[in-house]
Amino acid sequence: VKNALVMRDELGELFIYDLAFRPDGSQLIVAAGNRVLVYDTADGTLIQPLKGHKDTVYCVAYAKDGKRFASGSADKSIIIWTSKLEGILKYTHNDSIQCVAYNPVTHQLASCSSGDFGLWSPEQKSVSKHKVSSKITCCGWTNDGQYLALGMMNGVVSIRNKNGEEKVKIERPGGSSSPIWSIAWNPSNTQGLDRTGLMFFNESRGMCHTGLCVCFRDEHNDILAVADWGQRLSFYQLSGKQMGKDRQLNFDPCCVSFFSKGEYIVMGGSDKQASLYTKDGVRLGTIGEQSSWVWTCRVKPDSNYVVLGCQDGTIAFFQLIFSTVHGLYKDRYAYRDSMTDVIVQHLITEQKVRIKCRELVKKIAIYRSRLAIQLPEKILIYELHSDDSSDMHYRVKEKICKRFECNLLVVCSQHIILCQEKRLQCLSFTAVREKEWLMESLIRYIKVIGGPSGREGLLVGLKNGAILKIFVDNPFAITLLKQNTSVRCLDMSTSRSKLAVVDEHNTCLVYDINTKELLFQEPNANSVAWNTQCEDMLCFSGSGYLNIKASNFPVHQQKLQGFVVGYNGSKIFCLHVYSMAAVEVPQSAPMYQYLERRMFQEAYQIACLGVTDNDWKDLATEALEGLDFHTAKKAFIRVRDLRYLELINSIEERKKRGESNNQLFLADVYAYQGKFHEAAKLYRKTGHDSRALSMYTDLRMFEYAKDFLGSADPKDTKLLMKKQADWAKNSKEPRAAADMYLTAGEHMKAIEIIGEHGWMDMLIDLARKLDKAEREPLSRCAVFFKKFNHHGYAAEIYNKMGDLKALVQLHVDARHWDEAFSLVEKHSQFRDDVYVPYAQWLAEHDRFEEAQRAFHKAGRQAEAVRVLEQLTHNAVVESRFNDASYYYWMLSMQCLDIARDNTEKKEEMLKKFHSFQHLAELYHVYHSVHRYMSEPFSSNMPEILFNISRFLFHNLTRDAPMGISKVDTLYALAKQSKLLGAYKVARHAFEKLQGLKIPSRYQDSMELSCLTVRSKPYRDSEDLIPMCYRCSTNNPLLNNQGNSCINCRQPFIYSASSYEVLPLVEFYLEDDISDEEAVSLIDLEVPRVQTNSSWQEMSSAGNISVTLQTLKKTTSCWFFSTTAVRTAADPSTSPADRPFSCVSVGLSFDHD
Repeated sequence: VKNALVMRDELGELFIYDLAFRPDGSQLIVAAGNRVLVYDTADGTLIQPLKGHKDTVYCVAYAKDGKRFASGSADKSIIIWTSKLEGILKYTHNDSIQCVAYNPVTHQLASCSSGDFGLWSPEQKSVSKHKVSSKITCCGWTNDGQYLALGMMNGVVSIRNKNGEEKVKIERPGGSSSPIWSIAWNPSNTQGLDRTGLMFFNESRGMCHTGLCVCFRDEHNDILAVADWGQRLSFYQLSGKQMGKDRQLNFDPCCVSFFSKGEYIVMGGSDKQASLYTKDGVRLGTIGEQSSWVWTCRVKPDSNYVVLGCQDGTIAFFQLIFSTVHGLYKDRYAYRDSMTDVIVQHLITEQKVRIKCRELVKKIAIYRSRLAIQLPEKILIYELHSDDSSDMHYRVKEKICKRFECNLLVVCSQHIILCQEKRLQCLSFTAVREKEWLMESLIRYIKVIGGPSGREGLLVGLKNGAILKIFVDNPFAITLLKQNTSVRCLDMSTSRSKLAVVDEHNTCLVYDINTKELLFQEPNANSVAWNTQCEDMLCFSGSGYLNIKASNFPVHQQKLQGFVVGYNGSKIFCLHVYSMAAVEVPQSAPMYQYLERRMFQEAYQIACLGVTDNDWKDLATEALEGLDFHTAKKAFIRVRDLRYLELINSIEERKKRGESNNQLFLADVYAYQGKFHEAAKLYRKTGHDSRALSMYTDLRMFEYAKDFLGSADPKDTKLLMKKQADWAKNSKEPRAAADMYLTAGEHMKAIEIIGEHGWMDMLIDLARKLDKAEREPLSRCAVFFKKFNHHGYAAEIYNKMGDLKALVQLHVDARHWDEAFSLVEKHSQFRDDVYVPYAQWLAEHDRFEEAQRAFHKAGRQAEAVRVLEQLTHNAVVESRFNDASYYYWMLSMQCLDIARDNTEKKEEMLKKFHSFQHLAELYHVYHSVHRYMSEPFSSNMPEILFNISRFLFHNLTRDAPMGISKVDTLYALAKQSKLLGAYKVARHAFEKLQGLKIPSRYQDSMELSCLTVRSKPYRDSEDLIPMCYRCSTNNPLLNNQGNSCINCRQPFIYSASSYEVLPLVEFYLEDDISDEEAVSLIDLEVPRVQTNSSWQEMSSAGNISVTLQTLKKTTSCWFFSTTAVRTAADPSTSPADRPFSCVSVGLSFDHD
């Protein structure tokens, strides 16, 4: 800390008791004798002495707003003065006034006397006074104006609120023997707290830790400094709790004053000097010595000026100059903070660590992992906790407990270097002096330039211009060079081949160390630094500019305040006032200087230090045009330009294959860069016209392509037209593209575009112009005609092509069945192609019967049968039993047709024929039963219902077909039997029903009918009993043989309407009668009068009926015996094997 006496005034034997600055610092109020003096702080002139007190003025105080100030005197009065030096108010106490203080917020004035204190504010007329038990010597308000602290003669500090009530009482150990003579509140409100986000190092414990500090606005931040005549300095919180231990002063303090920001304390007293202390009470040094007690001292607001008032009337005004104590090594910067702390800052990561030394820090040196801090009585050596480049945890390695006086301090891996004027001393960390060098002139600059541990080299610059290199393990200094001017700053390049010097004339000189040759010099420099990552780059600062020089190129300048102290890559470390900053400086200018000389490798090295993305692109482009593909590739990788990387990779592959035409490579580069005309010229020059044509067409630059071709080969012109059409298509100009395709002869592509857009007129014209041999384009035209329902044009094309199959398919797809059938009549080979889709279409439209016939007509018997089976199943499920009967009959006929056409399936189909015939008959019968049971009225006679039910019952002895209900059948039979007198059958039917599940709707009526039938006789009516017409046997109504005679097993033939037994008898021909003979017999005419017999033949519907009539007169009875019927059921059987059925024509009784 340096001090300079700015102003001094001696007022003779006037005692200076108190001082006060106006808040803006423009005026100084002095309590001198019985007067109040007002000084101008700008030049120290006395503005005006103020008279109003009759006795000695003890105290003065200025309000925070600067509008008024107050003075207190031994005459027991208080005078309020305006800033214009006019007295506006005066009030008194019962004793002499000892001190006054303005509230910084409310501007309330506290005035203290020997026996009481008063509180006055401009808003109130009277002064409220409060008695105290001891003399008040000093007072002060907290920063928020809520509390007033009073220091008393009995060693007590009383803290009162704004109403004067005591809240806290601090009793000092010395009591009345240690009167409180001065108190002051720290104005910063952050005593004991540090900056957020720093690491803290506790020097006494030798360890570092990380802490995050948050400032709270509460009582703990209002810190009160108390100085008593027990020669102690103490600090208290607002709650009365002491912070730390008492600081011994060794003199009687008369005044305590904080700097505006609270970082320092100024104190004076019986030691006849003013001293500077930290906010924690650590003494830093002497501000100024006087010839008498320093009774009062004040710090000018927001400045480093201190004013002292002495017992002998002296007023001294000092300016404090805080010098920068710091050290730098690469990206680590250590500097002094608050005079007793050291902060190490990592300039890249912005991390900081604070080391609290609790003593005045005099010197700092940093090198690699070492940090040296010189304190008044010792030197501390720290080391990093680990080798990590970002590690910021320091620990104490050694302590050299010895007082040293030196101008400069340097630390190495195992030594410290002390610079004392012309002398350099090398000490080990254990304080052993190992080497000493005596220079011929004053040492102006010293720097560690690296080297092995324990053998580091030092670069030393002297006042006489000599520059030396010293190794810590060598007692002899090496002279590098000597110049005529004094050295201010030095730096050596990374390779140790170049030396940069800034002399006393602010000139930067660069030398070749080996040849001692001056390479160049630049003016206006105050500091210089080589780039640690690039041998040929340095920077120097001066006159508010930063200068960057690469190789022997001109200097590039930009504005920058401060001193350059380091240069690493693209970061320049700049010291401005008291702060160090890492400035990111793009290295664009030197890079472009190298590019201008086509030095691409050197430009790339500069770019690696740090340039913008645009600079990288320019470097890559220039290197690519210069055919330095290696450098261009690395630059394009930086900017992640995959397009150019693909180009470079393709060129490298072509080089590997043996291509070496650089002009062709350059043409490709120009094409990628958009320099198309230059590329085309190079392509033509190298004989690659096709590449130029492809380039123009790919870029849709068809006019340039035409100009490039001129009168070239027609094939190339056609190719150009085709590519132009492709471009028009992609550019959503389809009509132009179609016309171009037609011109180029690309009919298929033109048809695709025309068809997709539905331009039918254009498509019709094109189709009619095409030759019939161009089948593919014609077929595609037909497809689009079909798509847009222009079937006539499609048919025209297929006729033109002669493609009958496609024409048939067209009619089928369009459902033009008449046209399709007419084609089938002419060309039967397409029968399946028409009838099968037709049948499917009919089936889809629920025209199943027609679909079945269509399948049959198409020869698809299996599909026809499958359709009928599905129809039958649906009819049964929907209870349409009459339809089911018809479909089963159709199925039987279908099976008969299949048996006739397919001999392999004949037996199987005949079985199905008989099965389907039987099912058809059963469903036909059950239709009437179902209607009778489900409908309220029936059109059938009881006898018919009885016969139908009995017939159905005889055929349901096994499993009933689907849909036929045994319950309905038996119930109908029981009801009709009961009605017709067949009680035995009725009772049997009811018994059968009891073994079945009866629907609830039949339950009551069935039970009633069952009971009533039991009251009837157990027999059947004889009129209902059937007779066998073959053996004349009467058969029971319930026949265990089913529908056959119980005697001769002859099956009964039933009437299709009433289901009564018909008088028909089946007979077989004898073996000696042939079919022809039987037919001849049948063909005989029937005698009309005679009684002899004759045959009469009748044919109908495929059956031949032969009637043998025998006329004889027997007891007046005419008997028509039989009619023979030959069936043609099986066409495969011979006539002799075909059975004949004999049918009785009738009986006639004639009594005559």
